[in-house]
Amino acid sequence: MVAFSSTALIGMSLLAPVASARPTAADPSPSAGDVERSEQQVRERAAEVGRTKAKLAQADGELHRLAVAAAAAVERYNGERLAQQRSQRAHGDAQARMAAANERLEEARTGLALLAAQLYRNNTGYDQISSALVGDGGPQGFMDRAAMAEMLVKRRTAMVGRVEASKNVADVFRRQAEKALGEQQAAMERAEEARQLAQDAVARQQESVHRIEAEKRHLERGLGAAQARSAQLKRARERASEKAKAHEARATLVSPGRPAALGPTTSAARGAVAVRAALKWLGTPYSWGGGTTAGPSYGIAQGAGIRGFDCSGLAMYAWYKAGVALDHWTGTQWTSGPHVPIDALRRGDLVFFANDTSDPETIHHVGIYVGEGQMVEAPYTGGRVRMSSIHRGDLIGATRPSG
Repeated sequence: MVAFSSTALIGMSLLAPVASARPTAADPSPSAGDVERSEQQVRERAAEVGRTKAKLAQADGELHRLAVAAAAAVERYNGERLAQQRSQRAHGDAQARMAAANERLEEARTGLALLAAQLYRNNTGYDQISSALVGDGGPQGFMDRAAMAEMLVKRRTAMVGRVEASKNVADVFRRQAEKALGEQQAAMERAEEARQLAQDAVARQQESVHRIEAEKRHLERGLGAAQARSAQLKRARERASEKAKAHEARATLVSPGRPAALGPTTSAARGAVAVRAALKWLGTPYSWGGGTTAGPSYGIAQGAGIRGFDCSGLAMYAWYKAGVALDHWTGTQWTSGPHVPIDALRRGDLVFFANDTSDPETIHHVGIYVGEGQMVEAPYTGGRVRMSSIHRGDLIGATRPSG
């Protein structure tokens, strides 16, 4: 990960004491160059934060993809395990059928052996001719015995055939079940490996997201310091300029034709322009990362397929129409001008909301005040630009952007 020595150096440069040159009407201290350099540092820090937020959004999307892949791998593993259990049952059934067939075969063999012994005893000591002439019952008895023996032999042959056929079928079932069992065991091993790989990938991605979030917080702290210092320099310059102008006015009065300084009327007019610009887009879809100075745009991550605004994108667009350039981020919009009390709000003032109303670093939302306790806002994913009340528990304060 890239080291943040540049942020540290910038923080040190921003905290360096301001030269205490005596203010003059021509170039009050701090100079315009000092202010411009501080604002450039703010822009650079904001750009770094923006790039890191983009990286975080990309990592977040990758985390979601990997989490889905891990879940799919787990379900595939569950399916393979179920198939293996079924194969095991099929294998057991086939073995039971094979054992029953073998038992019937042994019973048949035993019966056939007894039959053969009986036939042997009945015919012992006689050849066929003598048995036919002098055996029990004479020739007719011989014929009866011969017919009975032939019938028993046929029965034995049929029985052996049936048992052998059953044994062959059982052998087929056994081979099929053993093959299926082996295949399912291998499939389960593959599914388990896939599940473990996916989970490992998710763990690595979570670590990456946490690292990028820490980087983003670090940059935001540097940005906050730069913004505070820039605002301090701007206020110091404004005070010095006002003192110089007052001194000049006391000495020479106001020269005819001198242009009037911008006052509350001009600021109020800008706020009204910003409100009208925002209200034009009521009903426009919320799009995470959406909105430019030209209007709604496609966002990033969940907003990648949605053309619209997010909250800071709508504020940036509206105030751009009023002639004031804002960043696409609530962090710098919060410090884009003086903070005003809630009971002194004017049309166009930006109202901010935070997770911790004592900590501006937790600001998560901004709206544009339209009067009567109402604001126009791009609320959340799935919502649309709308009018709503500013009176919520997470209201932290308001800012009046100044150009």
